[in-house]
Amino acid sequence: MTARRTVGIAGTIVGAVSAGVAAGALAKRYAVGRIRLRPDPEANEPFGELRGRERVLTTSDGLQIHAEVDGPEDAELTVVLCHGYCLTSDSWHYQWRNLRDRYRVVLWDQRCHGQSARAEAADCTIDRLGEDLALVLEELVPGPCVLVGHSMGGMTIMALADRRPELFGDRIRGVALISTSAGKLAELSLGLPALVSRAVHIATPGAVSVMRQRSALVDRGRQAGNDVAFLALRLLAFGDSKAVSPTVVDFAETMIRATPSEVIADFYPALMSHDKLTALDVLNKVPTAIVVGERDWLTPPDHSRAIAAAVPTAELTMVPGTSHLVQLERPGVVNDALRELLERAANLG
Repeated sequence: MTARRTVGIAGTIVGAVSAGVAAGALAKRYAVGRIRLRPDPEANEPFGELRGRERVLTTSDGLQIHAEVDGPEDAELTVVLCHGYCLTSDSWHYQWRNLRDRYRVVLWDQRCHGQSARAEAADCTIDRLGEDLALVLEELVPGPCVLVGHSMGGMTIMALADRRPELFGDRIRGVALISTSAGKLAELSLGLPALVSRAVHIATPGAVSVMRQRSALVDRGRQAGNDVAFLALRLLAFGDSKAVSPTVVDFAETMIRATPSEVIADFYPALMSHDKLTALDVLNKVPTAIVVGERDWLTPPDHSRAIAAAVPTAELTMVPGTSHLVQLERPGVVNDALRELLERAANLG
């Protein structure tokens, strides 16, 4: 084969690939553009603008934790909201807005997330988050409270139950676990066929290693890939993706994109090794609500059913047509469940 012919074939291949990439980018922009042209009732919702009285806590390992306190100081109960992996306390927007008039609300950014300081990889563990939550209660919660956790935030509450069971009953009057798991996340199929799921699990540790070692490069790529991230998040984190507000998807995607790749990589092993099923019996001492979207791929309904089996006194709510970010996708359902839980917790006093 002549050099000229080789160059010609190579040029043809490169040209075809380039055309394919360009066509894919065009299709992606077209799809996102069509989504954004639909009516959006949440377009003017002030996401990320709710603010309370700021507090800064210092953990036992010298880390600064950002927190906010809102609502009446003399409220009968304090609600402590614990956000999920790659999110911030702003992810509780609808619940914060709904509860702040009647209840004292405490929100905090878990270590390495939001406005809280970064920690060493060795200190990015679920048990460490449980210790941080104990500090939040000690410093910011003067009376009885109800703990609410989404995803990793629910795991944080489980870690506290494991380490400090004596707090549940008198001090902690109720618990809500939303879209979370007591363990075995490493076995998830993510809705994929078995062979594909196995391949994903094999490849993921390597990808996580790259995220940690080349975080600056990865983060630049994440900043450039907004449309791809928008479509992926809309598909994976919201169940009824055709009905969900583009503004809500943008809001969630912005929080995730702001989480450094190193932080994502540092917490990943902790999530995969998380196992607190034996600690859940503590929750039988207080009213407990479990909420999960029936289409949640990240912490599937079976994980919530396992929690409910370990906490037979709990009330399990399966939300039709929703996925992992159920508190943003169907805030009214989550708010109703929390209000009912808070009424039950208030009656314990």
